[in-house]
Amino acid sequence: MTKIKLVVALALAATLAGSAYAAVTPPTTGPATTPPAATPAPAPVSIAPPAAKAVAHALTAEDLHTFFDGMVPYALHNGDIAGATFAIVKDGHIIFAQGYGYADLKSKKPVVADQTLFRPGSISKLFTWTSVMQLVEQHKLDLDADVNTYLDFKIPEAFGKPITLRNIMTHTAGFEESISELFLQKPEQQYPLGEYLQKHMPERIFPPGKVVAYSNYATTLAGYIVQRVSGEDFNDYVANHIFKPLGMSNSTFKQLPPPALMKSMATGYKQASNPTPVPFEVVEAAPAGALSSTATDMARFMMAHLNGGQYDGARILKPETVKEMQTRNYTLAPGLNGFDLGFYEESRNGHHIIGHAGDTEAFHSDLHLILDANTGFFMSLNSAGKEGAAEAVRVAIFRAFLDRYFPYTPPAEKTVADPSKDDARVVGYYIASRRKDSALALLFQLGQTAVSEQPDKTITVEMLKDFSGAPKRWRNVGPLTYREAGGQAHLKFVTGDDGNIDYFTSDDFIPVELLQRTHGLYQLNDLKRFGLSTILVCALTVAIWFGGWIARRRFGRSLEMTDRQRRLRLGSRLGAMLYLAVVAGWVALLTAIQADETLLLGGRLSPWLAALYVLGALAFLGGLAMIANGVLRALGGPGGWLARAGDVVLALAGLYGVWAIWAYGFANFHFNI
Repeated sequence: MTKIKLVVALALAATLAGSAYAAVTPPTTGPATTPPAATPAPAPVSIAPPAAKAVAHALTAEDLHTFFDGMVPYALHNGDIAGATFAIVKDGHIIFAQGYGYADLKSKKPVVADQTLFRPGSISKLFTWTSVMQLVEQHKLDLDADVNTYLDFKIPEAFGKPITLRNIMTHTAGFEESISELFLQKPEQQYPLGEYLQKHMPERIFPPGKVVAYSNYATTLAGYIVQRVSGEDFNDYVANHIFKPLGMSNSTFKQLPPPALMKSMATGYKQASNPTPVPFEVVEAAPAGALSSTATDMARFMMAHLNGGQYDGARILKPETVKEMQTRNYTLAPGLNGFDLGFYEESRNGHHIIGHAGDTEAFHSDLHLILDANTGFFMSLNSAGKEGAAEAVRVAIFRAFLDRYFPYTPPAEKTVADPSKDDARVVGYYIASRRKDSALALLFQLGQTAVSEQPDKTITVEMLKDFSGAPKRWRNVGPLTYREAGGQAHLKFVTGDDGNIDYFTSDDFIPVELLQRTHGLYQLNDLKRFGLSTILVCALTVAIWFGGWIARRRFGRSLEMTDRQRRLRLGSRLGAMLYLAVVAGWVALLTAIQADETLLLGGRLSPWLAALYVLGALAFLGGLAMIANGVLRALGGPGGWLARAGDVVLALAGLYGVWAIWAYGFANFHFNI
């Protein structure tokens, strides 16, 4: 399932398929996009297509073997990945299914496409959505009804509008991220779905249907609704109504899989060079990511969705239902990829493509359906790889596949002669809509991405990089619309009702979240500027305070102050110490999470948070003392101008600290992460 990557913050990397290109050098058969030149050339008047149109190769078993055999072993070796499995289907037939590398490093057991089970992660969601639509066909579920209709607990009212299954299937339910106990250490730690959903219900931070923000919690909610309405355990429902009809005998949602399947399970690794296995990852939010399956079983599922809901005489959905699932229900920006019902759009190379990706700590997978070519593509890797190389590998392989079998010459587009007006409007900092606001907010704020104007009349987006690791360049080709220099991807900025930039999106990454504009003190540059200044002021204040105390003790001098002034001064200094303690505590927490993700995902942060919240509350009071002391010292002394100025500066630091404690939830006592 899509899982947050902890690099600087927790919000961005897992769901943005193009965010880790630098991890692997692309093979010579890689994507058509090219990195910018070392010395930028003057801005052209148009973006021209390649000089010669590439010739499509025949999509045959023989040519696919040539393609994959030439590319995959290199990619696995270069990316430090143990093994991979692939399946390609076309016109109702499996035309290629192949394993590469090792399913288990210790025994040197090879990957076998029709035998070795991988963990497809969030691709599991497609089975949940298929289950929902089966019950819609039976008139047991209504996509536009309040989901509370089907639950034995209540999603609280918010924004004056209920959440529907259509919202959930387009990831526009409006929930903030839900992280705690997403993954568990042991199968026996699993809660019943209903208990998990009530215990970990996230806050609603967006109105339903307005903002796409990928949600494992919402998907699990849909799976629980399937369980309640059907009367079958969710795992049994999928087995009885999808796996059995399609002949997917090597697939299960059970954790652990039955012994007969467990012996064929691929072992997960962080890197192939690190033979220590990642233990079987137990996904508490099972409908969102608990599937185990082989490549050939996944091929059967793809063929059913490509063939109007039918495969080998068995029907799991009506043709009109499949068509509804493959029709856009939500768009992030006109002309760019959006969300169908459960599937997200990935159209590229002039073809209509839908699909889903999936990630656990060890396994990284992609499923793509090229609808207008009746072709399906599935791959899964059993290692994260060197510096997270799995993300880059799968992007490179699929785009190379498209360029070989579905070559494309993008149309030329004229660039705007003077892009400065648009550039000035869009530069700034943006934060992903898939985030948490109620707790750990600072960690997500640190994941902001910068949009910057460049001297060659292009802009760069910090998170969008080419295969060399350099930020891609984007040229203005229309109102608030940019195209990748040397490529086919587009970037669009969308305004709100006030005419100001609200967010941006791109078809260079999967459309599971928006990048929303940040304002005022929430901007990352202001967070760094004022945050570091506050830390510096507090550190200097504490140092001078202790230094003064030592000097006065040495020379037998005392401060000439009233009792009230003395108390306020003491409170302000203690406040400065508490600010430093809060910063140190949160840095320690982030460091601990980076060292051991199970602290976050396994639900073991509550004692840490309790201590930090108490510390934050005390620091808030200390900040008020800093402000009061500074105001009184400025107005009535005592001390000379230097001493007064020092306390005024400390009061300003206290003011920012009070705002930060409130804004980032450092004392909100919210434990549901």
